[in-house]
Amino acid sequence: MSDPVRRPAGWADLAALPEDVKAEVVGGELYTAPRPRPAHGPAQAILASNLAGPFDLGSGGGPGGWWIVVEPDVQLSEQDVVSPDLAGWRRSRVPEFPAERPVVVVPDWVCEVASPSSVRRDRTVKADLYLRSGVPHYWLLDPEERTLEAFEAQGHRWVRLGAWSDGDRAAVAPFDAREMDVGSTFPPPADAQQKRRR
Repeated sequence: MSDPVRRPAGWADLAALPEDVKAEVVGGELYTAPRPRPAHGPAQAILASNLAGPFDLGSGGGPGGWWIVVEPDVQLSEQDVVSPDLAGWRRSRVPEFPAERPVVVVPDWVCEVASPSSVRRDRTVKADLYLRSGVPHYWLLDPEERTLEAFEAQGHRWVRLGAWSDGDRAAVAPFDAREMDVGSTFPPPADAQQKRRR
């Protein structure tokens, strides 16, 4: 007796999961993720706040012109539905933000907040998927290593624009109209927290 043919997973499989389950479909494979480490949430929230003010809302003299969204469901193909930690769309290309899940418009920027359980997939499988799908800018924020890496699609490859950490101020494409303090994105290091408690 032969094994039944397994169909690739898609959006319907994700929509059937409970709301509190973080899952994605990449290449027809369903991936669920464990709850992230504590540093993940603050890094994600701080970066979202740092970008949303000037680039989404146009506050503080920022240029505006973007939709910055935390963990949207984005369908890149029938068998690729991801939920990047942060994604952005230029309003010149997407004047009204899509109201339905999943969003079927390829983002202009994606950022993954790395964790030990996801960093390998973020650097390989998902980076390749974003490139193939036409995402022009990809950031990888690593709270454990306290680094931000930025990549830009050029032809059929990612070109690394640079990496920054504590003490660095950087204007990073596509948000290079404003400089940011990269170290402020991360929770204080453990030794700094201990000094504060004394």
